[in-house]
Amino acid sequence: MKKLLAGIIVGSLVSSVSMAADNRIDNIRPDAPELAKPGDVTIGVRTLKLVDEGRIDVVNVKAGEPHPTYDRPFVLEVWYPSGEDRRGGSYENVFIRDGHTKVTLHGQAVRDAKPAQLVTPAPLVIISHGYPGNRFLMSHLGENLASKGYVVVSIDHKDSTYDDKAMFGSTLANRALDQNFVLNAIDRLSKTDGHFLNGLVDASNTGLVGYSMGGYGAVITAGGGVTEASTNYSWGAPDGTLKPMLAGSDTHEALMDDRFKAVVAVAPWGMNTGFWDAKGLAGVRLPMFFISGSDDDVSGYENGTKAIFEKTVNVDRYLLTYKYANHNAAAPIPAPAEAWKPSEHLDFVPFAHYADAVWDNVRMNNIMQHFVTAYFGKHLQKNAEMNAYLDLVPDSADAVYAVEKDGTRKPEHNYWKGFQKNSAKGLKLEFLAKQ
Repeated sequence: MKKLLAGIIVGSLVSSVSMAADNRIDNIRPDAPELAKPGDVTIGVRTLKLVDEGRIDVVNVKAGEPHPTYDRPFVLEVWYPSGEDRRGGSYENVFIRDGHTKVTLHGQAVRDAKPAQLVTPAPLVIISHGYPGNRFLMSHLGENLASKGYVVVSIDHKDSTYDDKAMFGSTLANRALDQNFVLNAIDRLSKTDGHFLNGLVDASNTGLVGYSMGGYGAVITAGGGVTEASTNYSWGAPDGTLKPMLAGSDTHEALMDDRFKAVVAVAPWGMNTGFWDAKGLAGVRLPMFFISGSDDDVSGYENGTKAIFEKTVNVDRYLLTYKYANHNAAAPIPAPAEAWKPSEHLDFVPFAHYADAVWDNVRMNNIMQHFVTAYFGKHLQKNAEMNAYLDLVPDSADAVYAVEKDGTRKPEHNYWKGFQKNSAKGLKLEFLAKQ
């Protein structure tokens, strides 16, 4: 019996590692919810390099001295509808969490594919990673949305990537500024003759997805000005460099941009450390979709994401909760195979940066793809049919799955739309309307 059990365990481990060895970002489980599957649009991907001139160099700021400036570099991954009937490609030399190991990821996008000729330009979605992270951390979502008719731009945030991690204060001061810079840059390129984005994307109709510190930036971008206390933390942004984000300030107001139409904030960091209060969150003016694990010990849940959800009283908002999940709920791609083994550069196995102790990564990704498709479909593509995927019994445990043998729904059936029987377990979707 012991030998049999050992064989089963080893076999399971080998199977798991074998699946991870593919390093695929586009897996769809058989029990995935309906809207998780890719759309019908073939997609291309390109890498852009841009510069924001004259940004404050937060890393080198010294108290009481003039703030130095520099040209802040950006590397962007851009997914877009393709004019070619080809699928499949790879992402080479991608750093994983240790900042030293490079891997290859595989997905559906074709590198440098010819852009589609669209009658109507596609909505824009901007993706903003955590600290540290990189532009590939949510590439599963980037590809998925592009296949449904969006142009998706994912940012490498300087001082905040795996191979370029600098003082935390730079991320605090720069994250919302980065999100706005990318919006402006893509808008400009969409109107630049000869650029591949010319006529392809409508930046006046933009969604924003932020994870962890990206979620922190997204709350600020949506209107949530920070507290006075948070601008003075000794471990925070130095010498008042966060003050432009202060709630009620002219500088924060100037950051607001009505080209952003809807925001998805995954485990937004900051509430549990005093960056917002009721006054600051009352300034949020964009519809929000929050995602969190109920056991998030980084951003917090009751005193973190859920508290933000409850206090953004001037907008309609949702909160999707993965019960028992921690900080990695939904956003990160499955851990690449190379991340399954220890690294001399970390005191933990890189796998832990991507994975959750309770939830399977692909399942979490698929659920996120489903709901973000519905949410942006409603707000950016103006598809009223998406409301049915959002108007749900709040706790999936209370939903009833009742169908006849021929599949006809019984009167008591109110199971989550798009989910197969039993496949919504462990989830909650709450809604609060604008007050």
